Amino acid sequence: ADIVQWLVKNLNIEDPAEAIHLGSLIAAQGYIFPISDHVLTLKDDGTFYRFQAPYFWPSNCWEPENTDYAIYLCKRTMQNKARLELADYEAENLARLQRAFARKWEFIFMQAEAQVKIDRKKDKTERKILDSQERGFWDVHRPVPGCVNTTEMDIRKCRRMKNPQKVKKSVYGVSEDSQSQSPVHMASHVIRKTTKDDLRKQINFLNVQIDRHCLKMSKVADSFIAFTEQYTEYDPFLTPAEPSNPWISDDATFWDLENSKEPNQQRVKRWGFSLNEMLKDSVGREQFLRFLESEFSSENLRFWMVVQDLKKQPLHEVPKRVEEIWQEFLAPGAQSAINLDSHSFEKTSQNVKDQGRYTFEDAQAHIYKLMKSDSYARFLRSNAYQDLLLMKKK
Repeated sequence: ADIVQWLVKNLNIEDPAEAIHLGSLIAAQGYIFPISDHVLTLKDDGTFYRFQAPYFWPSNCWEPENTDYAIYLCKRTMQNKARLELADYEAENLARLQRAFARKWEFIFMQAEAQVKIDRKKDKTERKILDSQERGFWDVHRPVPGCVNTTEMDIRKCRRMKNPQKVKKSVYGVSEDSQSQSPVHMASHVIRKTTKDDLRKQINFLNVQIDRHCLKMSKVADSFIAFTEQYTEYDPFLTPAEPSNPWISDDATFWDLENSKEPNQQRVKRWGFSLNEMLKDSVGREQFLRFLESEFSSENLRFWMVVQDLKKQPLHEVPKRVEEIWQEFLAPGAQSAINLDSHSFEKTSQNVKDQGRYTFEDAQAHIYKLMKSDSYARFLRSNAYQDLLLMKKK
């Protein structure tokens, strides 16, 4: 079809199957529709398609009533033309609607008659186009059985939404308040009054939203861009590894260098990105520990390292290790006492009674913050790190 060729050409699509799939998604939303078929899909054959009029676009947030659908089907039965003959499923829908709207069927019939009279005054070609566009609209909102209804809202979203985006408005300008629901592709919406519990939940939700730390999208985007640019040279998919990538070349030199005690410039430079980057690297931890030992303040890092090691210990050894860590770093008169705030110390004291792998989690988090704000910053400014960085550059 010409539409498939147009999509391939203008959207730079290499695979025609992808173009057909994209076109089918557009057709399913009702922006294009086949002239002689109720099934809204794109086929790469001789089928003719027509563009939908902007008035009927789904972006106008239509949620047409069943009264409108009944008027449309009535109009079709009043016109003795083969192209307007009702399909089997449409005839069944009309019968159901007639039973559902029995009390107001005369009103619906009169509306349909009025619409037919207006249509007859139009030019023949214009009338044919309008008929097909109207049919395309209802094929979206009242699809053939077995086809996906693209206008249906997820039940979970419906329950979350207080003010649905879709608005109920009549396609034919019918201002009838008592629109009864029918079993034709329409879920009934029960409207209940807001209760005190609902208001309390809404207040709690809004209070939580106020406390959230929100960033502007521009700031988030800048942060992502900066992060990506910073790590580009460390991504082997974006920057070729030096030496070659061992997964591609079968040369293990790259891994040998990574395991070496002599880090290269890239590795040393990465330690400066964050404290976490340095602690992930065994050589980085070793260099940081040497620096802290030279300042006689290595207890924080040693505590952090033994707590990390505790999480990997066999379960039967955990109680013994917990007691050893407590005696070395936290007990009164400990040999390598660390500085904890009262809240973290109290919580850790309670956790020690259970002696689990995560007994010192709060204390470790507090020590990490202290190192990040104090000793890590000093290490980056120190001659030890600067000399190491310059030496690797040479």
